[in-house]
Amino acid sequence: MPRSVNAVASRARRKKVLKQTKGYFGRRKNVWTVAKNAHEKALSYAYRDRKKKKSNFRALWIQRINAGVRQYDMSYSEFMGKIHKKGIELNRKALADLAMNHPDAFKAIVDAVK
Repeated sequence: MPRSVNAVASRARRKKVLKQTKGYFGRRKNVWTVAKNAHEKALSYAYRDRKKKKSNFRALWIQRINAGVRQYDMSYSEFMGKIHKKGIELNRKALADLAMNHPDAFKAIVDAVK
């Protein structure tokens, strides 16, 4: 009896990966073994960078808050220490948004902690 292989399923699996690698450079888009490796690497980068995205945004918010409070002769660490002592429960995301888009409201918060 000849060996039975499920060619339909394996072809579908390959087509799925090749469809996801569409747009890659060179052989990474159309040669199965190269595309498979590129796709696996891309998925690992995507997983890693979903985690990294959170720290990148936190760093951005800190920079924006720091730039905002420097206008009022205060450092970021000094500001955050005072804001926690006062019990103001605003996270860095909200504070960064206020510093960028609503400078009057941000100034009121800075005045409240001074």
